[in-house]
Amino acid sequence: MHAARPIKPRARIEPEQMSRPLSGRLVWGSLALVWLLSLVFWRGGDMRPDLLLVTLAFWCVHAPSRVGLITAFLLGLVMDVHDAAPLGGQALDYTLVAYAAWLLHRRLQHFDLFGQAVHMFPAFIVAHFITAVLYSIIHGAWIGWGWLVGAVLTALLWPVIGWLLLLPRRHAGDADRASN
Repeated sequence: MHAARPIKPRARIEPEQMSRPLSGRLVWGSLALVWLLSLVFWRGGDMRPDLLLVTLAFWCVHAPSRVGLITAFLLGLVMDVHDAAPLGGQALDYTLVAYAAWLLHRRLQHFDLFGQAVHMFPAFIVAHFITAVLYSIIHGAWIGWGWLVGAVLTALLWPVIGWLLLLPRRHAGDADRASN
């Protein structure tokens, strides 16, 4: 008989590790900055990613005690008013995605940013689809498939936005390790 070779364990994908709790200034400051950028850039089309939505969903996963459904609903209403869209459409979209992020937040902590994006992808698609159906009912005709491109691009931005939002945490952790 041949001796069995030891089986090497597979490399495990580690989630983002944070050394300290998130500061409210980082969470609310990033939401305020992205909200202001959303008022100026990236508006006016279905085929564009929603930076505010992905940032909101990210914080619903990583700071669920600070950002939740009420924040999502209010930000959605503000964006409805800004875009002169039917009132409540984006509020529903933002609230559905925030709810999905809240439901998945414990599971998503076990994945890296790409794994989190894969898990959040259906939430972006379903929420955008529901909103597209409601807008189609309001307009009396199908609004097209541009919303699908926007939902896919929004999901693809998750790792980039996540990396940027967690960057201050990594630098703080590096400074802590250097001082020890």
